[in-house]
Amino acid sequence: MQLKIMPKKKRLPAGRVALILFLCQMISALEVPLDPKLLEDLVQPPTITQQSPKDYIIDPRENIVIQCEAKGKPPPSFSWTRNGTHFDIDKDPLVTMKPGSGTLTINIMNEGKAETYEGVYQCTARNERGAAISNNIVVRPSRSPLWTKEKLEPITLRNGQSLVLPCRPPLGLPPPIIFWMDNSFQRLPQSERVSQGLNGDLYFSNVLPEDTREDYICYARFNHTQTIQQKQPISVKVISVDELNDTIAANLSDTEFYSAKPNRERPPTFLTPEGNTSNKEELRGNVLSLECIAEGLPTPVIYWIKEDGTLPTNRTFYRNFKKTLQIIQVSEADSGNYQCIAKNALGAIHHTISVTVKAAPYWILAPQNLVLSPGEDGTLICRANGNPKPRISWLSNGVPIEIAPNDPSRKIDGDTIIFSNVQERSSAVYQCNASNEYGYLLANAFVNVLAEPPRILTSANTLYQVIANRPALLDCAFFGSPLPTIEWFKGAKGSALRDDIYVLHENGTLEIPVAQKDSTGTYTCVARNKLGMAKNEVHLEIKDPTRIIKQPEYAVVQRGSTVSFECKVKHDHTLTLTITWLKDNGELPSDGRFTVDKDHLEVADVRDSDGGAYTCVANTTLDMVSASAVLSVVAPTPTPAPIYDVPNPPFDLELTDQLDKSVQLSWTPGDDNNSPIIEFIIEYEDAMHEAGLWHHQTKVSGMQTTAQLKLSPYVNYSFRVMAVNSLGRSLPSEPSEQYLTKAAEPDTNPTAVEGLGSEPDNLVITWKPLNGFESNGPGLQYKVSWRQKDGDDEWASVVVANVSKYIVSGTPTFVPYLIKVQALNDVGFAPEPAVVRGHSGEDLPMVAPGNVRVNVVNSTLAEVHWDPVPPKSIRGHLQGYRIYYWKAQEGSLKRNRRHIEKKILTFQDSKTHGMLPGLEPFSHYALNVRVVNGKGEGPASPDRVFNTPEGVPSAPSSLKIVNPTLDSLTLEWDPPSRPNGILTEYTLKYQPINSTHELGPLVDLKIPANKTRWTLKNLNFSTRYKFYFYAQTAAGSGSQITEEAVTTVDEAGILPPDVGAGKAMASRQVDIATQGWFIGLMCAVALLILILLIVCFIRRNKGGKYPVKEKEDAHADPEIQPMKEDDGTFGEYRSENVSLTLTCAARSHPPPEGFVIKPLLHLIFIPTTSQSLESS
Repeated sequence: MQLKIMPKKKRLPAGRVALILFLCQMISALEVPLDPKLLEDLVQPPTITQQSPKDYIIDPRENIVIQCEAKGKPPPSFSWTRNGTHFDIDKDPLVTMKPGSGTLTINIMNEGKAETYEGVYQCTARNERGAAISNNIVVRPSRSPLWTKEKLEPITLRNGQSLVLPCRPPLGLPPPIIFWMDNSFQRLPQSERVSQGLNGDLYFSNVLPEDTREDYICYARFNHTQTIQQKQPISVKVISVDELNDTIAANLSDTEFYSAKPNRERPPTFLTPEGNTSNKEELRGNVLSLECIAEGLPTPVIYWIKEDGTLPTNRTFYRNFKKTLQIIQVSEADSGNYQCIAKNALGAIHHTISVTVKAAPYWILAPQNLVLSPGEDGTLICRANGNPKPRISWLSNGVPIEIAPNDPSRKIDGDTIIFSNVQERSSAVYQCNASNEYGYLLANAFVNVLAEPPRILTSANTLYQVIANRPALLDCAFFGSPLPTIEWFKGAKGSALRDDIYVLHENGTLEIPVAQKDSTGTYTCVARNKLGMAKNEVHLEIKDPTRIIKQPEYAVVQRGSTVSFECKVKHDHTLTLTITWLKDNGELPSDGRFTVDKDHLEVADVRDSDGGAYTCVANTTLDMVSASAVLSVVAPTPTPAPIYDVPNPPFDLELTDQLDKSVQLSWTPGDDNNSPIIEFIIEYEDAMHEAGLWHHQTKVSGMQTTAQLKLSPYVNYSFRVMAVNSLGRSLPSEPSEQYLTKAAEPDTNPTAVEGLGSEPDNLVITWKPLNGFESNGPGLQYKVSWRQKDGDDEWASVVVANVSKYIVSGTPTFVPYLIKVQALNDVGFAPEPAVVRGHSGEDLPMVAPGNVRVNVVNSTLAEVHWDPVPPKSIRGHLQGYRIYYWKAQEGSLKRNRRHIEKKILTFQDSKTHGMLPGLEPFSHYALNVRVVNGKGEGPASPDRVFNTPEGVPSAPSSLKIVNPTLDSLTLEWDPPSRPNGILTEYTLKYQPINSTHELGPLVDLKIPANKTRWTLKNLNFSTRYKFYFYAQTAAGSGSQITEEAVTTVDEAGILPPDVGAGKAMASRQVDIATQGWFIGLMCAVALLILILLIVCFIRRNKGGKYPVKEKEDAHADPEIQPMKEDDGTFGEYRSENVSLTLTCAARSHPPPEGFVIKPLLHLIFIPTTSQSLESS
C-alpha cells in the first residue's frame, strides 16, 4: 500500500459538529505556499500583515504615521474610518496614503496640530475575495505638562519623627517616571528608613540630623517626548532636642521644655496605605504591585504573607527594601488576601490587601485561514477566555454577520462557523471579536474556495549530494485543492516507495534515513488530486565520507627548534578537498615561520607563544572532519621570574540597553597580576527556574569591558564575569542586578518521543519534557496528537499539563501509530513537531505453530521443524519460537505432566527449525512448540513424541574382587548406571603383572548380561592381575572400569592385601628390606651399637670386666642358640674375635602375616688384645 503524504478530506454531515471540530485542525492545514510563481495566478482574500498598536500614543512634534499593510491576490485596496465614519483622505491635504499600502502619513510638522487628528481609526483591505479589517487604533498625542507653581514652606521637625515629602507630578500621557535628586543631579540615597513610594512621594520612617538639606527635588521624566519636569526644591531641617529646647527657652516658659531623652521610640504605624484593609484590582498577565510603608523608631521591617495560600516562588519579587511586593505574570489564581506586617522592637502592625485579578480577553483558539475545494466542508473556531467571560461576535468582510449577505453554506453556532458543501461564492474574510469591559481581541480568518490541480513547486532535475550513511532529504513542495496525495518512485519503472525503508513527510519530502551507495539514482515525486496529476524528477548522488587516516601527534620541543605536524586525509575523488590548519581554533599567525605544504604544517624557530593546540580541518562541499595535537614549548628559565597569578575578579557590573531579547553588560576589570587578561567569561543565573546554578553565556576578548548579550524569553537573569589569563581564571565577580525578560512561545518541542503499549488495548506516549529554561513562558503544556499510520483517520489530539506521559485507551491490538508532541504555553505554540512511529500494546499470540516434525539425528540429537504462524496472529513483535521437551514414560504423558521436568530451547526471530542436543539415548521424549512475542507465549502445539535409538552404555557402577585363593579370584559388579539401551553382554579382559611391573598376555572373556558375579579359576598363585571390564549394547561397547588383585600364597609366603571395593589402582608387593626408611633405621641402630662397643673397649682398658658368658647364659634368647663347632660356627665367645648376630622386629608383638624375620646384620669384633671380651 502506498503511503499517502496528506490524508484526503471526508464529507461529513452538517449535524456532526463535534466531529467537525475535531477535524478542523487537519482541514485548515492547507496553507497557500508563499511561492512567487504560485502567487502570480492564485487568488487569495486579503490578510492584514502589519498595523499600528491599539493604543497609539504619538509625539506631537513629528508627523503621524498610522500603519496598515495587507497581502492578497488581486492586491487589495484600502480605506479608513475615523471615529466610526468614513475618513476621506482625498479631502485633507495633510493626509497621504502610501502607494500599494494602506499606511497613512499625516504631515503636522509644517502646519496642523496633533490634537486635530486625535481619534479612533480603522483600516479595511478589500479585493474580490473579501475584506479584512484592522483593530480600532486609538491615536492620542503624548502630553508632558508643566508642574503647577506652588510655594513650598521649609519643613522643620524633631529628630526621630516621620516625614512624607509629596511629589504630585502633573498628569501626562503616558504617565511619567518619578525620581528624587538634589541640585547636583545626584540621586538621593534610599534605604529601609528612606524610600520612594509607588505614587512618587518620598517617605521617612524616622528622620535623622543628616537628612537636613534644602534641595529635595522631585523630577518627572516623560519618556515619549524625552523631557524632564522639575518640582520646586523642598527644604528640610532636622533639629535635636537640645536645639529645640534652646529655641523654646527664648520664647516660652520652663514648663514647656522637651524631655532630656533625645529620641522617643515608638511602635510602627503605616504611612501608606491607610486603615487596616484595602482593595487592589489587576489584569491578568500584568505585574501586581502591592506597597506598605511604615514609620516608627527603630525603623520597622516589612514582611509579606498570603493569607489563603503561599506566594508563588518563581514569580514573586521584593522591591524597595521589601516595602513593595511584585508578582509577575499575574493570573486568576493569584487573587486573595495579602497581608503586610511592619515590625520593630516595640511592636507590630499589619494591613490586609484584598486582590482581585480580572482578565481582558485572551485567545484559547484563534480562527485560522481555511482553504477548501468546491463541495468540501470546514469550520472556523474562535475561542477566547477572560474575566468576565468575553462575548463572541462574528463579522463577514467587516460587516456584522447578522446583516451580512446570506450564505447557504454557512451556519453560526456560538464561537464556531460551520461550512458545508462550499462553492466559490463562499469565499470571504471573517472577523471574530471577543470583548469584555477590559478590552477586546479581533482576528481575521479567510475562507478561500479554490479548485486547483496539483502543482509541484520544487525545481525540476534538482541534484542532491549526500555523504554515505547520513540522511538524505529529497524535497517535493506542492500545492493543490483538494489537497493532493504524494507518491515517490525510484527509477523509470520503479514501484511506489514504501515506508519500511523510507520516511515520507507531510510536506512531501522523502527521507532516506541512512543513505547507501545503492541509493544513488533518479527519484520521481507524483502529486494527484481529482483535478489532475503533476510529477517532478530529482537526482541523488551518494559520496564517500572524508576521513583523516593519519592524525597530527602531540609534540614537545625546545624553544628555537623546528616542529612538523602531518595530517593525511582520504576523501571522495569527485569532491574538492580543502585542508586548513588552525591554532587554538583561530587562524595561524601571519608569520613566515609557519609553512603549510598540502597535508604538512611546519613551524620553524619555535617560540613560547607557539605553544597550543593545532587543528587540521579537512573540508569538502558536503562534510568536514578535524583532528588536533598539542605543541608544548619548553626551555630553562634563565633568571627568576616575577610572581604571576590569576587575575582579580571584575567588579562594578552594570546592565544597560535592556531590550526584550538582549541587554548590554559592562564591567571594570580587576588587577591582571602580571599576566595580561586573555578573555572574559560571562555566566548567567536563572533565578526563576534554576536559582543558584550558573551557566556559560559567552566569551569576549580581554580588551573588551562590555558585551551585548542575547537573551531568552521568560528568564530572570543575573550575570557574573570571570577574567582569564595564561595562568587560569579569576574568581567570579559579584552578580549583577536581576533582569526579567518577557514571555514568548516555546522554541523547541519535547524529545525522545515514543509510543509503546503497556496493555493490548492502549498506547502509552512518553516524551522528555522541556525544562524551565526552555518553556519560554508560564503555563507550559503539551499537545499530544496520534492517529493510525495505515488508516485514513484524522489526528486525535489532547492538551495535557507539564507531564511526560499520556495513555491512549481503547486502541486496537498492535497497530502502528503516528505520534507527535508539541509544546505550548500561555503565549502560544512551539513549531510543528516531528512525527514519530509507535505501536499500540501487544497481546499473546493466538495460534500455535503447526505441522511439527521431528527428525532424530542420533541417540543424543534431534532436529525439529514446524510451520510459521500467520503474522496477524502474532499480535506483537515476533521474538522467536520456543520448544518445550521432556523425557516421559510411554502412556504417561498426560497423567504425570505436572511433575515432569521440562527443558526449553528458544530460537530467535522467524526460524522454523532447530536442533535439540543433549538427549538421552534409548529414551521416550515428547515436545511442543510455541510462538513468542513481547507479551509472552502463544498456545502450545499438540505434543509430538519420539524415541532416541540405543547408545553405548556407561561404565559398570562398581567392580570388586573378593575371596582370593591360591588359584582363583571372584569378581562382583553392579550394572552401568546408564545402560542407554539393552545390555547384550559384558567383556572381561585380564593379564598378569610380574615383579618388574611388566604386563603378561591378555585374556578376553565374554560374560552374559544377566550376571553380576564371576569366578576366575586356574590362576597362578601369588600373582598380581589387572582386570578391564565393560558392558555392551547393540550400539557398541561402553566405558571400561579397571581393577587389580593378587592370588594368595602358601603359609610362609606373603598374603595378598585386601582389595575390597577400592578404586582400580595397581598395588605392588612390598619387600620391607628394600625400603629406604627401614635401611636408615637399621644403620642408626648399628651406629649406636658401635658407639656402645667403643665405650666398652675404653672401660676395659681401664681395668673393668664384663662377664659376657655369664650374662649370656643367664639371659639366653630361645630364638638364638650357640652353634656347634662342627657347624662352622662358634659355640661360645672367644678372646680372639667376637661375633654378634642381631635380629630386629618392627614391633614387640608378633610380625604380621606374610612377613618372615631374618638376620639383618652380623657384627664381628676383633679385639686388639688377647684378653677376654668384657664390657660394662
